[in-house]
Amino acid sequence: MNAQELRASRDAIIEAHIQAETSSHDVAAALATFRHPRYEVPAFGAIADGAEAVQDLLSGLLGAFPDFWLEKLAVHYSDDAAIVECRFGGTHQGPWAGIPPTGRPMEVQAACI
Repeated sequence: MNAQELRASRDAIIEAHIQAETSSHDVAAALATFRHPRYEVPAFGAIADGAEAVQDLLSGLLGAFPDFWLEKLAVHYSDDAAIVECRFGGTHQGPWAGIPPTGRPMEVQAACI
């Protein structure tokens, strides 16, 4: 696969992942975009490693923020990674990370690798 094909393949995976998380809230489809499912959430000191852990994290996130959204700001490429700068948020409608629902909006900027 040449560099242009690799970038196109990565872009398609990124778009599929964003679509699954934000538009359809389809946890199984989001999991399918990973070679090895893993999320690190430094704000909580949490690491979800493996399909079951990531499924639990995403299900909890989407349950707590049913209007979860993500805006892709930029994508950067290296030989073995794509780095997505994004902003995401939603309204806190259910328990999340031990925090009871507040009904308030949240917005976070992140870099996803």
